[in-house]
Amino acid sequence: MKVKDRMSKEAKTVGMETSLTEAFRIMKENGIRRLPVMNKEKLVGIVTLSDLNQASPSSATSLSIHELNYLLARTKIKDIMPKKQRLLTIGPENYIETAAKVMRANKISGLPVVDNGRLLGMITETDIFDALIDILGVKTVHSRIDFYVKERPGSMAEVTGLIGEKGINILNTVMYFDEKKNRYKMILRIEEMNNGPIVEELKARGYEVESVIVSQGEEE
Repeated sequence: MKVKDRMSKEAKTVGMETSLTEAFRIMKENGIRRLPVMNKEKLVGIVTLSDLNQASPSSATSLSIHELNYLLARTKIKDIMPKKQRLLTIGPENYIETAAKVMRANKISGLPVVDNGRLLGMITETDIFDALIDILGVKTVHSRIDFYVKERPGSMAEVTGLIGEKGINILNTVMYFDEKKNRYKMILRIEEMNNGPIVEELKARGYEVESVIVSQGEEE
């Protein structure tokens, strides 16, 4: 799945001359926490709700509400933009796991999506969470079986084969290396509530079943 498939395509933006009052309004009305900053059609930075709050007068100030509003209206984005902000972006053809790694490594929650210098949209941690939910197929009624597999060629083929022999549809399967257990773990989601025969078959073939969950869809 690529960034272009999950990004918000109509990203709200601000300019260098935009006031903090206007930036706050845009964020509130659109339920967002970050805004790309444009300067003559060029992306030059990004401001977050945290940036705006830090630049606003303290709640302990003795200023009146009118004075506070005046200051917020007078303060521009250019006044609070870091002089040497490191602008991180991602391309639309990158995979979402690449975006996730960039966000995780830099402790940020969103990335502007840029192609040939043109801003196409934004991808956020929420977009990636939604994509993960769709990929894992957790919105449908299913059985989830977590088990450890032996590190040998053909383990996944063996598991999917035995499921197929029983005429059961596989919704999703994921295998990853569990560093804490130093073993490979497989998460299997099947479109079958009566999971007992599958669980017993896995155990009989030497797989260590850790847990079994029957999910009604939205939550596990």
